[in-house]
Amino acid sequence: QVVLEESGGGVVQAGGSLRLSCRASGGTLSTYYAAWWRQTPGNERTFVAAISGSGKSIYYHDSVKGRFTISRDNDLQVLHLQMNDIKPEDTAVYMCGRAGDPWYDYGNQPSIYNFASWGQGTQVTVTQ
Repeated sequence: QVVLEESGGGVVQAGGSLRLSCRASGGTLSTYYAAWWRQTPGNERTFVAAISGSGKSIYYHDSVKGRFTISRDNDLQVLHLQMNDIKPEDTAVYMCGRAGDPWYDYGNQPSIYNFASWGQGTQVTVTQ
């Protein structure tokens, strides 16, 4: 059973940058579609960015296009989210997810039900 662990969250001023990482252990991240999601208290988990198993296809929610960059290192079993020009509305718990089936690409509108493994999340707080 793969275990996903996020890191890199913290408190950052608006306009600043953070780099989140999601490391897989006990199983593989490579060949699986993977994504970053975020959630604020009382709200549903929302899609942020995703990357195909090969890394050739990348998808972003409109709200983060041009500011966030998702990437993966399949050799190291790590997924990253580079967050630039961060805004207060980016404040949330960020979670990584690994799809349930290898190689399947869920495009830019995945469902949380497409993911079989989730990390615990890392808090990102943006101050004015």
